[in-house]
Amino acid sequence: MIRAGLNRRRFVGAFAGTAAGMSLPACDGGSHPSDAPTPPAPATVTGPPAPSATSSGPRPLYLGTYTSADGGGKGIGTATYDPVTGRISGEGVIGGVGDPSFLAVHPDGRTLYAVNEREDGAVTAVRLSDRKVLGSSATGGSSPCHLSVHPGGRFLLSADYGSGTVAVHRIEQSGVLGGRTALVIHSEPAPGPGQQGPHAHQFVTAPDGEHVLAVDLGTDTVYTYRLDDKDGTLTEVSRAAARAGAGPRQLTFHPGGRYAYLANELDDTVTVCAYEPTSGRLTIGEPQPTGSEPEAGTNYPAQLVVTGDGRWAYLANRGHNSVARYAVEEDGARLRLLGTVPVGGDFPRHIALSPDGGLLFTANQRSGDVSVFHVDADSGELRPAGEPFASPVAVCALPL
Repeated sequence: MIRAGLNRRRFVGAFAGTAAGMSLPACDGGSHPSDAPTPPAPATVTGPPAPSATSSGPRPLYLGTYTSADGGGKGIGTATYDPVTGRISGEGVIGGVGDPSFLAVHPDGRTLYAVNEREDGAVTAVRLSDRKVLGSSATGGSSPCHLSVHPGGRFLLSADYGSGTVAVHRIEQSGVLGGRTALVIHSEPAPGPGQQGPHAHQFVTAPDGEHVLAVDLGTDTVYTYRLDDKDGTLTEVSRAAARAGAGPRQLTFHPGGRYAYLANELDDTVTVCAYEPTSGRLTIGEPQPTGSEPEAGTNYPAQLVVTGDGRWAYLANRGHNSVARYAVEEDGARLRLLGTVPVGGDFPRHIALSPDGGLLFTANQRSGDVSVFHVDADSGELRPAGEPFASPVAVCALPL
């Protein structure tokens, strides 16, 4: 039985290994919170000071978790990693941030943002120089699961899984979150098979900078909006329909800007999408394999990342507990599956490349650890960089 307050996202994370053949319940419903900002709890910081963004040697690593889960963390986890060996060390926490399940950093590197994945959804800003919590603001929806900063640095985009809404917040020059400038609910099309409503899972900016795309698992749709760069409002310009029941989760663009790759959580596939920068129109292609094996049980692909040179793509497979490796061909128009590598942990919820592309991190939710791999630039092959690093209910890894 699913206890009260345990939504579909956490249910899958906790019990997916035994859930083969089960239908996935939708997120718990609930009323929307008020527009009033959510006041931050007092911050508690442990561990060494954050390394400078320009220093050589150890680099900062921030870790997302569920603070309200059994055995979860106490806030945003802090550590460092060696960019040469991949070794993670140090254990600290930025307290006063509830259920920070997804993290993103401002383009200037000075401010970290976290979702607060709770019924009364909020987003929180943290100043990295002294790790001070700067405040929180309500998203206007429930259970925010993803956020990103617009490349111009003036707006924060967030996706609310529980309410199927996407929001935009203004970012002040100091990094503090200002007022919400837009809130949109995905009221149509009708929910896909087995879904009781929309479930916005990602909100990200296209490489052209003028369009922002929202991926909704509940409606099997990717919505394209034009973001007004002055007042932060959204105007819908296009919709792309995934096949019914695909459950699209996350979209990742090729560096060339004309193609993107979509991880479909519910039908265990990936798709290559063509993107038209002028109109913002996305065209979703045919489903492709994730490298999972049916005899290994149900697999839930989480997300793809693409190397900076656009030659290799990697997919996190939850259930199969692997990272799939793809060769990117035809200037981004084709993915060719090369194989999979075990992550050495359980349920890789999130993957990320280091800024130089030399390392790949996987946040393994059910085993509570982070695995690191060396990335071979010539072959795209992954080689483990030692044993996984323990981190309670690790659901996001953000190397800087």
